[in-house]
Amino acid sequence: MGAEAEHVQKLTQAFEKLNPDIIVKVQAIPWTAAHEKLITAYASETTPDIVQMGNTWIPEFVALNALDSLDDLAASSKIVNSKNYFPGIWQTNTIDGKLYGIPWYVDTRVLFYRTDILKKAGYSSPPKDWSELYDVSNKIKKMYGDQEKYPLFIPTNEWAPFIIFGLQAGATLLKDNNTLGNFSEDKFQTAFKYLIRFYKEKLAPVDMTEVSNIYQAFSTGFFAMYITGPWNVEEFKKRLPANLQNDWMTAPLPAYDGNTYPGKSLAGGASLAMFKSCRHKAEAWKLIEYLSDRSNQIEFYKLSTDLPAVVDAWQDSTLKEDKFLKAFYLQLQNVVPTPKVPEWEQIVFAKVQQYAEYAARGKDTPEEALKSLDNDVNKILQKRRWILSRK
Repeated sequence: MGAEAEHVQKLTQAFEKLNPDIIVKVQAIPWTAAHEKLITAYASETTPDIVQMGNTWIPEFVALNALDSLDDLAASSKIVNSKNYFPGIWQTNTIDGKLYGIPWYVDTRVLFYRTDILKKAGYSSPPKDWSELYDVSNKIKKMYGDQEKYPLFIPTNEWAPFIIFGLQAGATLLKDNNTLGNFSEDKFQTAFKYLIRFYKEKLAPVDMTEVSNIYQAFSTGFFAMYITGPWNVEEFKKRLPANLQNDWMTAPLPAYDGNTYPGKSLAGGASLAMFKSCRHKAEAWKLIEYLSDRSNQIEFYKLSTDLPAVVDAWQDSTLKEDKFLKAFYLQLQNVVPTPKVPEWEQIVFAKVQQYAEYAARGKDTPEEALKSLDNDVNKILQKRRWILSRK
């Protein structure tokens, strides 16, 4: 999918030279069309042998009985071993105790922040817990005075911060074997109210039109902190002015309390999976092993800047000496998967974002928003309850 399709072809060409009896055909699909394309391919029995798949999609295709279990292949492999991967990332590929994907590249969310602004507010290092994040935000706001600027940017059209902080507070998100919403329970409410407080106290902007360009807004100090992913490291390097390149940094996320730093973040990225209809399983697995090899993981990072899934690849100087990537390496050691249900993306994109914005704008109280969120999630999960009740 996406740019990875172009970059991986350089690796598959080298693979073909090593394996002249194998020809690899790469089909490039835009991410925006990928999900529908794969569903259509499954329905029409025209699936490829191997597929790059966002790890949140794996539960859906497992539910369709479309993917092959990779446990036996991994058990006999000298290259693919769970010990070689970040535990939280590996877990995203296991459903009901079976392995269905091999992590190919990883991502997670960390804190991007203006070191110069935090220093002026009295913080020589990034906030380590929720209380420090709130404290430094208040100090920055006070320092700004009447200027229309904000300490923290929490986009109301992004679901990730709300889920991340919920997980940090110990929320389970779903309950009863992932058949019902659990957003109204105390732990998620604690996290949700904590974030909504930033909007109410004008520590974060509510109106997304105020931030039409995040790089410009970060440069001008319109906001000083932002939770985002590795794709923005290179963008910040390219788009921030030269005089600011020493005034920003990345850090692992603050924790719920000071004893658990760094706080949890999301286990994201893409994996390599094999469809059950795969006609060349031995060759397909050989390619998966090739792409999972440490040297090829490093090469793929150099081509794409996608972070390696293999932990040992991070010892390469290209990654180890990049000061902005250190936070990601630390954070990836404390990441957790989201609930492994096919409906998860529908829940977060269609509903979590919706009710977070309602609460941020004061249309609903946090309690009202989360109650409505659970009601909608319960409707989304109705089919899952029906299926499980008949197993």
